[in-house]
Amino acid sequence: MRVWAIADLHLSFGVPEKSMEVFGWKDYAEKIEKSWREVVQEDDLVLIAGDISWAMKLDEAKKDLEWITQLPGTKVMIKGNHDHWWSSLSKVQQALPSSMYVIQNNAFYRQGIAIGGARLWDSDEYNFDACIDFKPKERSEKEKLDSEKIFKRELERLEMSLKALPDGAKVRIAMTHYPPVGLKLFSSKASALLEKYGVSICVFGHLHNVKTMDPLFGTARGVTYYLTSCDYLNFQPLHIYSSAK
Repeated sequence: MRVWAIADLHLSFGVPEKSMEVFGWKDYAEKIEKSWREVVQEDDLVLIAGDISWAMKLDEAKKDLEWITQLPGTKVMIKGNHDHWWSSLSKVQQALPSSMYVIQNNAFYRQGIAIGGARLWDSDEYNFDACIDFKPKERSEKEKLDSEKIFKRELERLEMSLKALPDGAKVRIAMTHYPPVGLKLFSSKASALLEKYGVSICVFGHLHNVKTMDPLFGTARGVTYYLTSCDYLNFQPLHIYSSAK
């Protein structure tokens, strides 16, 4: 069994007026499907690190979820900042097909592979101005305080999920939507939790319009970090792990 990762699909089959085509993502759903089918097998796991659908309501997101489920592999997903359709965990779980799982204050386990995670949020610990083509707007003091509250809550959710990882796992993988660490991989509040709970791989998305940088992210203190935004990956799932036969 192999493990793949991709994030920020931003599908819009239920709300076609929100297609990423307007941002230059020409035929992006077709590109994702083609590359996915070329590499992913039915026994594989595919981690989707947030921003799955532009839908605002669960009913609107069903077309996107149905599109994902017809692709090969078992899918494990977390919520992104644009996944407004994702309401309560129970409602989302009830709407999902059998080949799709969600992580929200819990963990997923299969054949020695344990997966946990949380969305996270913006943090003042680091920024990505050096690698993106646009400068984020200045935030007010209130916005900064509100953001810090959300980030603190997301750290608590991340720890809750990581605590649920089973002890006997061969490999521990974390998914976050927002990056848990900066470009220079200095220790952060989120990375400290990943290290504390023995995570060896962390995948995330959220960053778009990324300038070419070599290397971008990497391994620090035992954790390998992968940026998996689909435009950064040229709309191709990234292979991150293979279980031993």
